[in-house]
Amino acid sequence: MDVQDSNSSLAAALPTETIVAISTPPGRGGIGIVRLSGPQAAAIANDLVRLHHPLEHARARLADVLDDEVADDAGANQIDEAVVTFFAAPNSYTSDDLVEIAAHGSPVVLDLLLRRALDLGARLAEPGEFTQRAFLSGKLDLTQAEAVRDLIEAQTLTQARQAASQMGGALSRRVQPVKQALVELIALLEAGIDFAEDDIDVTPQAEIARRIGELTPPLAALDASYARGRVVHDGLTLAIVGRPNAGKSSLFNRLVERDRAIVTATPGTTRDLVTERISLDGIPLELVDTAGLREAFEEVEQLGIARSREALADASLVLVVLDATQPLNNEERALLAAVEGRPAVVIRNKCDLAGSDAPSFDLPQPDISAPVPLHTSALTGEGITTLRERILALATGGAAAEPGLLTSLRHQRAIATTRNALADAAQANASNIPHEMILIDLYRALWALDSLTGQTTSDDILNLIFSTFCIGK
Repeated sequence: MDVQDSNSSLAAALPTETIVAISTPPGRGGIGIVRLSGPQAAAIANDLVRLHHPLEHARARLADVLDDEVADDAGANQIDEAVVTFFAAPNSYTSDDLVEIAAHGSPVVLDLLLRRALDLGARLAEPGEFTQRAFLSGKLDLTQAEAVRDLIEAQTLTQARQAASQMGGALSRRVQPVKQALVELIALLEAGIDFAEDDIDVTPQAEIARRIGELTPPLAALDASYARGRVVHDGLTLAIVGRPNAGKSSLFNRLVERDRAIVTATPGTTRDLVTERISLDGIPLELVDTAGLREAFEEVEQLGIARSREALADASLVLVVLDATQPLNNEERALLAAVEGRPAVVIRNKCDLAGSDAPSFDLPQPDISAPVPLHTSALTGEGITTLRERILALATGGAAAEPGLLTSLRHQRAIATTRNALADAAQANASNIPHEMILIDLYRALWALDSLTGQTTSDDILNLIFSTFCIGK
């Protein structure tokens, strides 16, 4: 059964109620939209507002929103004007009849329309139910449906572009050739088993190995794309750590590009964590400015240092700030040892103040993506561009942008399961295991690919995914 047949059978099991929701965010605005979808959407809309002209597919119609409880002597009871757009099934987002009523964004008017639609027989939509109907009717596969949510939640232009690419089917297009080749291999082995008595040649072991081997590189490349896709989708946390007065807060302000953290010449000014979210070449990055690490006697500073150590432990990336005008102290040596093996950038700040007589010292070599130390000056801006580039390279692992990235753990697990199943099939083939047993592994790989796009995804998983959507979408 292909995706269209599978989703059509699921759609047939759906309730046939007409659903309604306010599709614009809560609050006041210039426009507010009430959306209806289902077999009675057009009929309810006709009773809900007074149309100036009959509804027609893909046409906008002016309408009056009426207040039935209030009428003047002439019988007029208009409370608002609206634009009503009708999309006839199956040529709509949900494949049902769909009506969108765009009135002024008054919560009172939108609530009136919503309540009246419920009185006329519509049901309040569940979160994501419009998109779920689009998925179940075959309009979207599951990766495209998830991309709708990602686009709504995008905080950077790169995230929006990635979501738009997924909505256009970029991931599905990368998976489809692999799936097609896998289906052909399964069909070949099935034919050899089913028609063994009809002189159908059994597929040679070398041919099976070749076909499985051809599936491995594109799956490996797709699996590797998760490193960048996850970062684009979720972002990372960067903790800025170092001794007091090393210039951490000044660097924080440089990266944020505004005076977010208080900066003074007094060591220990920062007593608590200061956080700010920025976009670094489209990558969401949460910067955390921490209290200077040193032996402290004041209770407040001790608490700040404790939180700094927690931030250091929790951060995805670490920026270690050393003072170029001072020799290494014990706290800095311990800090460098602590970040060894972790994604970290080590810099020597205040390079504008460090002349030829600046202290020289050898640094331990932590696991980083570029030679250390990087020389910077938060005051003059020297080295900041290079620092940004190094942080970005560290965040993405050097992976380049490409269409069809894996952006969620669910996607990555599906591809990993496929790769493991194919590896098991290759091992079984090399060990002369009967084709019936090899097929078990091949089908396991196929089901994993199907779960990526939604053909074999359980109802529980579907409900969990769509429950994360906003109501009205």
